[in-house]
Amino acid sequence: MSDIYKKADDFVLNLLKNELDDKYVYHNYTHTKRVVKSTQEIIDNSEIDVKEQKALILAAWLHDTGYIEGAEGHEEKSAEIADSFLSEQGENQELIQLVKQLILATKFNDIPKGKLEEIIRDADASHFAKDYYQETSELLKQEYKLRGKEYTNKEWRNENIKVFTEKHRYYSEYAIKNWNTNKNENLLKLIKKKKKKKKKYDKEKIKVDLKNQSPERAIQTLFRTTLRNHIKLSDIADTKANILLSVNAIIISLALANIIPKLDQLSNRHLLWPTLVLILFSVASIILSIMSTRPNVTSGEFTDEQVEKREVNLLFFGNFHKVPFKRYQKALMGLIDSKEEVYESLLKDLWLLGVVLNRKYTLLRWTYTIFMVGIITSVLAFVIAFATTDFQQITDVIP
Repeated sequence: MSDIYKKADDFVLNLLKNELDDKYVYHNYTHTKRVVKSTQEIIDNSEIDVKEQKALILAAWLHDTGYIEGAEGHEEKSAEIADSFLSEQGENQELIQLVKQLILATKFNDIPKGKLEEIIRDADASHFAKDYYQETSELLKQEYKLRGKEYTNKEWRNENIKVFTEKHRYYSEYAIKNWNTNKNENLLKLIKKKKKKKKKYDKEKIKVDLKNQSPERAIQTLFRTTLRNHIKLSDIADTKANILLSVNAIIISLALANIIPKLDQLSNRHLLWPTLVLILFSVASIILSIMSTRPNVTSGEFTDEQVEKREVNLLFFGNFHKVPFKRYQKALMGLIDSKEEVYESLLKDLWLLGVVLNRKYTLLRWTYTIFMVGIITSVLAFVIAFATTDFQQITDVIP
């Protein structure tokens, strides 16, 4: 008997390998092997005579061979292929008719008649109760897509839940007793995933609704973006000032170390004025760089009258760092009670930052201008000094 099973296995493997369309990623040889294994599992735990066992195993091997001609009516095509194959193997007509009957019984929407039909139906749907259910479900979804019927994840999940709860049931005693629990667990996972997705969707919808319902969000974004830009511009100004400060400090250090000690020599007196010009312009650049980064010290106090008249910016530390906490807390709590006053304070803070930036960038512009003029003037002075000296030396040589 095992010989006919081996021949059926080889026949199905070669048939599906050579003639089955690639789009059938679920209904293929792997699925067939799983159905055969599940059929054998039920047989091993049921009282079935040898002839019936043979018919069940052969039907399991041959039940999806009709897919080589398409999914529509594949059960009838599978029965025809089984008839042809088993006739070639010399099997009797009684067995062949039983195998064909069992193959036709795998139609999902039909109700099985008799014990054998129940077994083959349960074996064909055994994946509902297996730990590889998710894998097979995804393969079936992909197969539908390749056949032209595409489901979204939500639609596919709902379709599976509908099949589990409305369209499928196990019939054989063994399957009811041993597979129903696992099937219900897989169903529970689908329902939990559905609820989780719905909960996530509801949260996202609430967030979107809150964003759309908040007319102040654009105002908050405006303040946030403007404040960030002001701070970046202030950092850029400080960085530029520090660069100029460092460069001019290096120039002065080099001049003091290498040029000035040599000016007491008579031959180097012509370098006195160029060196002086270079140093003076460098000192001026350093002073302006320091002024552009030099912080202004404020009183750190405010009066109740200033708070009432909104003449003080409570958001700047320089206006409250000397004020007791209780007094500052009272003033700030009074501020946040009024939305208008909060916006007014933010506007005042931005305006003051703009005033500071204007001062910084004005001084920085003057610093760069003086540094540029100083470098050009110094270079010209050195050129004139060297040219005048060379001309004087030539004049002295000529009698």
